[in-house]
Amino acid sequence: MDKAFVEQRLASWTDPNTGLDPVSAHQVRGIGIDGDKVALDIAFGYPMFRQRDALTDSIRQHLEADPAITSAVVTLSARIAAHEVQGELKPHPKIRNIIAVASAKGGVGKSTTAVNLALGLQAQGARVGLLDADIYGPSVPLMLGLTGKPDSKDGHSIEPMLGHGLQCQSIGPMVEQDTAMIWRGPMVTKALQQLINDTNWQELDYLVIDMPPGTGDIQLTLSQKIPVAGAVIVTTPQEIALRDAVRGLNMFKQMSITVLGVVENMSLHVCSNCGHESHLFGSGGGETLAREHGVELISSIPLDVSIRTAIDAGAPTVIAEPDSPQGERYIEMATRVAANLAKRPKNRRIDLPKIVVQSNQTSP
Repeated sequence: MDKAFVEQRLASWTDPNTGLDPVSAHQVRGIGIDGDKVALDIAFGYPMFRQRDALTDSIRQHLEADPAITSAVVTLSARIAAHEVQGELKPHPKIRNIIAVASAKGGVGKSTTAVNLALGLQAQGARVGLLDADIYGPSVPLMLGLTGKPDSKDGHSIEPMLGHGLQCQSIGPMVEQDTAMIWRGPMVTKALQQLINDTNWQELDYLVIDMPPGTGDIQLTLSQKIPVAGAVIVTTPQEIALRDAVRGLNMFKQMSITVLGVVENMSLHVCSNCGHESHLFGSGGGETLAREHGVELISSIPLDVSIRTAIDAGAPTVIAEPDSPQGERYIEMATRVAANLAKRPKNRRIDLPKIVVQSNQTSP
């Protein structure tokens, strides 16, 4: 038995989250062989802490199913890389990947989805930040139970606030709670850039941006100034929400930002008394949207009172009930988003020193 034999066997195992095998995905860091025993060191490109044991066992059992391998020791880890962003932009120096969560329409549960997405990525072992980009109606501080105001240690940069382990930034804690933000577009876009660039982020794998509804100034600034690795579209099955979701999806395509998938929120309602299922906002809309536009339906989240009560209490579902059916849905959703991003090309742009050639010759 040699390395080629082990690689061939490993190449026939498929990662359930990416649909790829570790060999073609270039995730194998080392192979050790001692007679009929093998040891593998594999690094996935997405966080999978809660699934690591199950994935490790799956790979080991697959290898040991071959009579030539009597024992397989598999070490599985995650190495999250920076992935390609739009245009000529380069990744933020302290953030490997920025993920925008958008809906193009209000009232579909986008912010709840963004918060639980960020917490789901963290639950899987990633270092995660959350930016509330809704300058007019910031809601993330309430959803994470944040109080007080952010600090500045050097008088220039702003320290992110911590909410359940997430590094968070929002205009909300910086203004009075009931203050109306009557700002024109240039002020809003400047505020967004300051929230991202002037925050002292601490080496993030992912920054989730909770986008405001619509396709206006914030979205334009996002495409031109902020390096975004991917976007997630949130919708409900309702026809009017789906039409706006299509606009949001097309907006990202025009920005050359990859859409990592669609989340159908409030997909159905299950009665807490009798268990009867009702499709209050229609059914199958998210699946149809994803199919027609060539993207993945990442998750369908039901309308559940526990999700609402948890977020209102400042302890979102992934924190309050991580092992509940809804908590597991959100964590699975986060894993799918990260896995889809991991399949994208890595960012190869680096900052090179500028070389200026000058002539010291003087004319006679």
